[in-house]
Amino acid sequence: MLGAILATTNVQRIPSGMQNFMEFVLEFVRNLAKDQIGEKEYRPWVPFVGTLFLFIFVSNWSGALVPWKLIELPAGELTAPTSDINTTIALALLTSGAYFYAGMSKKGVVGYFADYAKPVPFLAPFRVIEDFTKPLSLSFRLFGNVLADELVVAVLVFLVPLFVPLPLMVLGLFLGSIQALIFATLAANYIGEALEGHGEEHH
Repeated sequence: MLGAILATTNVQRIPSGMQNFMEFVLEFVRNLAKDQIGEKEYRPWVPFVGTLFLFIFVSNWSGALVPWKLIELPAGELTAPTSDINTTIALALLTSGAYFYAGMSKKGVVGYFADYAKPVPFLAPFRVIEDFTKPLSLSFRLFGNVLADELVVAVLVFLVPLFVPLPLMVLGLFLGSIQALIFATLAANYIGEALEGHGEEHH
């Protein structure tokens, strides 16, 4: 939010600095949403996909750069948001909600859930469960990867506090970026599936 405010305080025809960076991020998220959801339907979902990507990206980088586990508090401990299972499950529930909302807003409640009965009605409960478990599996993968990286960096900083942890921090930054991209891409893909129909190809 701070970056967006700084980028729009003095908008120029030829962008530079923060404005140039934010326009690059916006274009990246827009292309991601367009590729996964489709050119006709992607525009309303750019803010949602962009928020997911940026939140996970910044959270992952904070976990890779700062050894939060070594900061002691009177009660509890500091940690990167995405290394908390509650945060990643909340992201999964938001993605599931967006998935169902996209499908029902396009086809109506009856039309959307009627698709679950195709081709065989008794498979409908399993397909509903599948739609919830897809984003949940993403959340557990994100939680496990970020937590593991954070713990390894914290242990190495505690044992060898100078240069040894640096390569792992760089690797953590790279993996954190990939995890943010995977989560946002698959979330957009699920929304595209809901808009087109369960199990159908979308372009």
